[in-house]
Order: sequence, then C-alpha cells, then structure tokens
Amino acid sequence: MNNLCQLALQNGGSVNYLILPSTLTEGLGLTNPSLLLKDGYYILNLRHVQYALYHSENEQKYQTPWGPLAYLNPEDDVTLRTTNYLCQLDPNTLAIDKFQKVDTTKLDVKPIWEFIGLEDCRVVYWDDTLYLTGVRRDTTTNGEGRMELSTIEDKGKETKRVRIEPPAKGSYCEKNWMPVLDLPYHYVKWSSPTEVVKVDPIKGTSKTVALVEQKVKLPRDIRGGSQVITYGEYYVALTHEVNLWFNEQGKKDAHYYHRFIVWDKEWKIVHYSPEFKFMTGNIEFSCGLAYDGKDFII
Repeated sequence: MNNLCQLALQNGGSVNYLILPSTLTEGLGLTNPSLLLKDGYYILNLRHVQYALYHSENEQKYQTPWGPLAYLNPEDDVTLRTTNYLCQLDPNTLAIDKFQKVDTTKLDVKPIWEFIGLEDCRVVYWDDTLYLTGVRRDTTTNGEGRMELSTIEDKGKETKRVRIEPPAKGSYCEKNWMPVLDLPYHYVKWSSPTEVVKVDPIKGTSKTVALVEQKVKLPRDIRGGSQVITYGEYYVALTHEVNLWFNEQGKKDAHYYHRFIVWDKEWKIVHYSPEFKFMTGNIEFSCGLAYDGKDFII
C-alpha cells in the first residue's frame, strides 16, 4: 500500500496539516508528531528541527554533492537541533488550536555532540504525570543515545529529566522504545522478538520483564514507532521498517515502511497489517497513535 492518506480520504477519513507560524520555524522542519488522547482532548508533541531535509527521490537526477539525502542547516549553526512544542488539537478538525514551546532551560547543560535535544518524543501520561520520552544524544562526545523520561508540568516546563540505561550494557544507541500507555513505565524495546522492559523512573534503570520469540517472519526488522495502545483485549502499535540501499553512485538512501502490529496480553503477535507508506515518500516516520473508541488517529 503506497498511499494510506489517499485510502483514508477515499473512505471518509480525513488528513490535516500540523503547522506552526513561520516566525517560529523560519521555514525549517516540523516532524515526528506524537499524539495522546486525555480527558477528551488531544495533546500533541510536535518536533521542530533546525534543518530542512533535502531528498532527491524517484530517478534521483538532482542530487547534492553529498548524495540524494542532505540536511540543509542555517550557516551559523550546522548542528541537528531539536525543539519540542506541546499542542492542543481542535477535537473536530484535529488542527492545532493552542501550542507552547517546551521549556527545558531548568535542566539544559551545554551539549557536547552535534545532535542536540530530545528527539522523537512520545507523549505519555503515567501516574497522573505528563511525560515526553525520546532519545537524547548530546551528553557524550560520541553521540551515545539513551531514552530519557522528561516530566512536563504547567505551561510546558520540564521539571525532571531521567536518562534510562538499557538492561544489557554496551549498546551504542537506544531509541524508538514504544511506551505502553496502560502499563506505567513499561516500553516495548524491541518488536520481534518482543522485548518489554520496565523502567525505574527515579534511578533510570530498566529490566526486561518479557522476552517472547515470535513465529512471525517479516522481510525486515520491526522497529519502534508509536506508543502501544490497548484495543479490546489486545495491544496495538504502529511500527516502522527500514530498507537501506545504495544508488548507482554508491550513495546511501532508504525506504521507510510502516505496519500495524497486534499482540495479545502475553505479548504474542497475533496479527500484522501489510506494509504501507503514508504519502508515497521514501522517508516517512510516525511516533503517535490514538484510538477514540471509533477511529484511529495517526
């Protein structure tokens, strides 16, 4: 399936823009929105990145000197910097109704690597607390990535930040852990085999609480994506897969694909959808999924 958005529109669904004023974004990227339904309202985190992604698709006739894929940065700051905005959506149109920049100044320290900020945040609400949880790579000189749990309080202020160490030592970059909304401090760390970990939100440690081999055989590794939500007696998530390849000039490129994965309560995969793209693009990525009792919102 090459165009899920087109399929949704043809069947009475809707597709809506998520846009912040250009006075804030300066024309640079808005990406990786994560959605949470709470008390009848949609909370959305929208990632603003300090670059535009240039990608020469199709026959790739118009590549840059660096290949078909390039980050275009402001000349005075060539880092890959992330700023997050918490938004409230209009429940009828799903357009952005209100927004505020997440204030991280209380806990920020000088970054020592070029990927700066909390990337690919998922929005979760655990134990009466709103969290953003994503990967941070700016605290070591080699870009070591670890999932973090950031407490968000009134007016979008980050008041606490916990860096999570994985159960096994020695990994370089941990990212795209999928938080399980109905199990506080639990994540699906890996999809197949399915590894579920529980995090200590005070100490920042984690332990594996389920490791389930699956009979499912798919053509690529199933990576993390959305949060894991409850649907009836099942857990559902939107995952992604990456097909890395090299073009005729030997330059690396990629195709991203998504699919729904359904687990039972014992973390056995009982269903998966065909792979799909959202709007035919090579590089697309989703980290938000909600269910309002009638519709799925991605």
